[in-house]
Amino acid sequence: MSVEPHSTTALHTEGHFVIPSTGEKRLSLKLGSSFFLFGLINNVLYVIILSAALDLVPPSTPKGIIAFCNIAPALIVKLGWPYFLKGRIRYARRIVACCTLSFIGMLVVAFHESLYSRLLGICLASFSSGLGEMTFLQLSTTYSRSVGGRSVGYFASGTGAAGIVGAFMWWELRGLGVSTGVGISAVLPFILPLAYFFLLPRPAAFMHQSSSTSYTLVPADDLETEIDDDLSAQDDVESRVEPKVTVRLSAADKWRLVKPMLLKYMLPLFCVYTLEYTINQGIAPTLLFPVPSHGLLSKIIHSTRDYYPLWQLVYQTTVFFSRSSISLGLKTLPAHLLPAPAIIQFVILLLLVFESAVGLLPEDREAGSIFLIFILISIEGVCGGLAYVNVFYCINQEQPDPASTHNPDVIKQEREFKIGSIGFADSSGILLASILAVPTEMELCRAQVARGKYLCQGL
Repeated sequence: MSVEPHSTTALHTEGHFVIPSTGEKRLSLKLGSSFFLFGLINNVLYVIILSAALDLVPPSTPKGIIAFCNIAPALIVKLGWPYFLKGRIRYARRIVACCTLSFIGMLVVAFHESLYSRLLGICLASFSSGLGEMTFLQLSTTYSRSVGGRSVGYFASGTGAAGIVGAFMWWELRGLGVSTGVGISAVLPFILPLAYFFLLPRPAAFMHQSSSTSYTLVPADDLETEIDDDLSAQDDVESRVEPKVTVRLSAADKWRLVKPMLLKYMLPLFCVYTLEYTINQGIAPTLLFPVPSHGLLSKIIHSTRDYYPLWQLVYQTTVFFSRSSISLGLKTLPAHLLPAPAIIQFVILLLLVFESAVGLLPEDREAGSIFLIFILISIEGVCGGLAYVNVFYCINQEQPDPASTHNPDVIKQEREFKIGSIGFADSSGILLASILAVPTEMELCRAQVARGKYLCQGL
């Protein structure tokens, strides 16, 4: 069954594209816009739910339960789909399913006031978000490594922008109430299939050597066909050479691919997400101060409850800039520096715990404490964003495993599996953080009450 690599594989590894300059710019713009929208819309509901945590549950309910329900279903997806499902990925069906699940989940959150109903709706949206993130990252591997690397950068930038858009949207919509605010956001997932069918160019469009700059959009009228045949450049060429042969990775094949990535990629990503989400869900809700009466902050902070959304907005803004580093043309982190963001975040976590429990600065210097927290959370966001985009970029750029055959279908499925399997690391880190966040928030609040600071009890 072994087949020698085709010339298209050489194009993939060497990154040669014979495309007219005007056509290349047009394709790059459409590619970047598509993947940016995929990242933005897929993650924006996740951010809205986290930003709205204080408004979705009663004051006595730890906010970590929102984070738990917002990540546990996504973890199940990222564990199940790449590891247990075999064969081709049908991207069209997945994307339509993600859109539908997100829409239903947000409607449940919007129009049901009971805690358990809202948690169910959050779980549906989380399931969709996890499946969507994995799917779009896998979709980037259907392109050559040069184009696929850019696709990962654009997607990561979109996920970073989702943080700003989601936090800002809820900042503006929260005044309308949960039902109206969440109901308005429920229509956003419909952008995903629209971008997929009407904006995203085929991978083959980047490999045409003709002078034509036109390309064919992904068909939208037949979701039951194997649209991923059209999306794979390798498949386009291979189909002209010999009949298709069903290829499926075995459990042994997947374990062989996963082993080298455990310490190199998964552990750094797991640590980064555990630390930053422990900060965001367990420590940030306790970083409270009296409402300022003058200055710039007085125009932003109108009640004690406004501090938590503010910290989320600061975090998401810095995440956006750092996740956009590759799409902005900045250099990627070397593989040996991938653990660095986690180390820095650990130091930040210790400082913020001390600030919440004891106070780094005297109580009469609240402005200095607020500024210090602003700086620390900004650095936290930069570290988190750099870890995310660089890990997935490195995986996208990896060469085929030497132990694999030279069948393009095998190489294609191996690339899809490798980038899809990594999501288990960040989701498990978020899940662990959501478990740690509940007792962390409660203990920090007790410590504040013990020293005469009662603001956390009023949330």
